[in-house]
Amino acid sequence: MSVTPGLKGEASAAVSPANTARAMGSGTLEVFATPAMAALMEQAACTSLLPFLAPGQSSVGTGLTLSHLSATPVGLTVRAESEVTAVEGRTVTFRVAAYDDAGLIGQGTHQRAIVDEERFLSRAVQKKEGQ
Repeated sequence: MSVTPGLKGEASAAVSPANTARAMGSGTLEVFATPAMAALMEQAACTSLLPFLAPGQSSVGTGLTLSHLSATPVGLTVRAESEVTAVEGRTVTFRVAAYDDAGLIGQGTHQRAIVDEERFLSRAVQKKEGQ
């Protein structure tokens, strides 16, 4: 089984004081933060890939372009959806969108790379060690 265009994913989150623009430092209002929406979109894409990863593999976000179209107040739920639009080698491209009870609140594209966990983490540690 392999990742192919059309694969879909979904994730949801209740809007709470912890994921508002004010709490996350991306604004001063008590509405769902753009960084929280971005993370939810990535979560939808990431979890859709999990059944296709070999042991020792993971996926990492490598790009995200999004528009935040509408504010969502505390108390509502936001649902993010992802759909694979292209697979090129280890890079998977998704169309992503987020919705609240009133409709579309955000949309964009997201790329993830499938990586070997040990090799990826080794390279990250090398930065810390100055190599």
